[in-house]
Amino acid sequence: MSSVLDQRPAPPAAGPRPAAPRRRTRVLALPEARWALASLVLFLLALPLHLAGGPSWLWGALFAATYITGGWEPGWEGLKALKDKALDVDLLMVVAALGAAALGQVLDGALLIVIFATSGALEAVATARTADSVRGLLDLAPTTATRLLPGGGEETVPADSLAVGDTVLVRPGERIGADGQVIDGASDVDQATITGEPLPAAKRAGDEVFAGTVNGTGALRVRVERDPSDSVIARIVRMVEEASETKAPTQLFIEKIEQRYSIGMVVATLAVFAAPLAFGAELSSALLRAMTFMIVASPCAVVLSTMPPLLSAIANAGRHGVLAKSAVVMERLGQVDAAALDKTGTLTEGTPRVTDTRPAPASGLDGDELLALAAAAEHPSEHPVARAVVAAARERGLTPAEATGFTSEPGVGVTATVGGRTVQVGAPTRLATTGDEASGNLVRALEDRGRTAVLVLRDGAPVGVLGISDRLRPDARTTVAALAALTGRTPVLLTGDNERAGRHLAAEVGITDVRAGLLPQDKAATVQGWEAEGRKVLVIGDGVNDAPALAAAHTGIAMGKAGSDLALETADAVVVRDELATIPALVGLSRQARRLVIQNLVIAGTFITVLVAWDLIGTLPLPLGVAGHEGSTVLVALNGLRLLRERAWTNPLPKGTG
Repeated sequence: MSSVLDQRPAPPAAGPRPAAPRRRTRVLALPEARWALASLVLFLLALPLHLAGGPSWLWGALFAATYITGGWEPGWEGLKALKDKALDVDLLMVVAALGAAALGQVLDGALLIVIFATSGALEAVATARTADSVRGLLDLAPTTATRLLPGGGEETVPADSLAVGDTVLVRPGERIGADGQVIDGASDVDQATITGEPLPAAKRAGDEVFAGTVNGTGALRVRVERDPSDSVIARIVRMVEEASETKAPTQLFIEKIEQRYSIGMVVATLAVFAAPLAFGAELSSALLRAMTFMIVASPCAVVLSTMPPLLSAIANAGRHGVLAKSAVVMERLGQVDAAALDKTGTLTEGTPRVTDTRPAPASGLDGDELLALAAAAEHPSEHPVARAVVAAARERGLTPAEATGFTSEPGVGVTATVGGRTVQVGAPTRLATTGDEASGNLVRALEDRGRTAVLVLRDGAPVGVLGISDRLRPDARTTVAALAALTGRTPVLLTGDNERAGRHLAAEVGITDVRAGLLPQDKAATVQGWEAEGRKVLVIGDGVNDAPALAAAHTGIAMGKAGSDLALETADAVVVRDELATIPALVGLSRQARRLVIQNLVIAGTFITVLVAWDLIGTLPLPLGVAGHEGSTVLVALNGLRLLRERAWTNPLPKGTG
């Protein structure tokens, strides 16, 4: 190894793994919190002076400052909304406070301003904390990286300035600065933040590594393969930013209602003010009642009923490796009543593996010898089956012999000279010799079990058959059962594979409806047909061929670890760690969010009804009306944040599995 890789000693093997940096917004970093604090301090200074009969010029100035610090921002936002022909509730609150002050109720108006400003600050803090929870998943990539120079030196550069083709040095214990390929060195890399793998993955030349993962005790040279803006981490960041910028349809509906409601409330307030005057009531009494009515009837709590539960659900799902791209998605997930899954890369791991080694009776070989012979011939090949054979030999500790004269014929297989003998490995239909009943029986037996059969010949004579299969994900059966329970229908398998392979796998996971041999447009047409029947279909896939179906579905979810870029962009949500069991948990979380939205609307409506009735029938004190209104607003916001708790996430897998 070069001297560059040895410039720093490796850290001790023991010790805790480096934690991902955690970013937490300070409360006073939020302008809403600063203005609310200033308003509260000024109010607390003015209150004892006012109650003790102190100089009016002093407590008056302090109350005036309270009005300004706590009311200028919502007042200004309200005026801007009014300019756009929208009546904002914030402006109504400020007008009510000024109206109270005009009637001589300076203390009550100041209290309204303080409570309203504090409520806004609490909402801002809650929103910031939710955003922090999501961002905590993304704050993984280092800010700097060590770039190796062509002349042999090195320089420390910002990680976001790396370009494709650069070579970076990753020392022991450091975070990898970019997605790339190892070109020198060997180490174990902790990829749990990206892939969810509990154990570090061994990395050597030719292996892929991801930005933000933690290097172990070795040193690595990594060639940058993706621009930092397109790394796995960067793509996750973009998706979460999209989630924070969108609003659910229910929220938009409520905002439309809010405009009409606010106009109606102003009309009703004028009526509440004018009616008593018509019957001889005093001006101050009628105005105070009208101001109180406007405060308690304001729909702040109704407007806040939707977003906190949905944003909290997004953050909770993100902590468990699932990224919903928007609040719209989080709401729609709870509406699904049917599910369709892709086979390869979704229900299965998407990587072919050797599952069977069947030597021919007359070959004189055992299973390991057959595998070693095939691996020797396949070693130079880049075909996925060849990689699976070579990988299986390595897993068994076998050392394939050196092969010469390697040739490859697409659709047939490979040929090489191993130990002075000609070895062929490939498709049985192309390599099988006539009259060879024994190898034919082995091939049929494997294919009947859903395996891909690979025939091995030595000097033209069959010596055995290997079975290749894409391994079923360990949580596939449990996920299918959980989705069936949630939707009331057994999920459907959509696959481009042949009917026999599809039905064999479907039987393993408990699926009875199999649509096999589908082209991408066929999958999309199938989903569109269900949608036309009124079903709300959840489609789960990973490849380019799944993208049309993901786009056509009510909601689409992509497997993130090996998913194609097109599938990841098309899907509404991404399972970053490829844990299928998180999907029914996500649907359950969405339904919890919907239930909380309904709870919040009921709470808000009850508060408004009771307070309005009290003000119209009896005499509701202004401070009590303010406290009731703002209390309901804070209550629905805090109720929505319940979904940030760990127990809100319900994994369908029993403890100790998956």
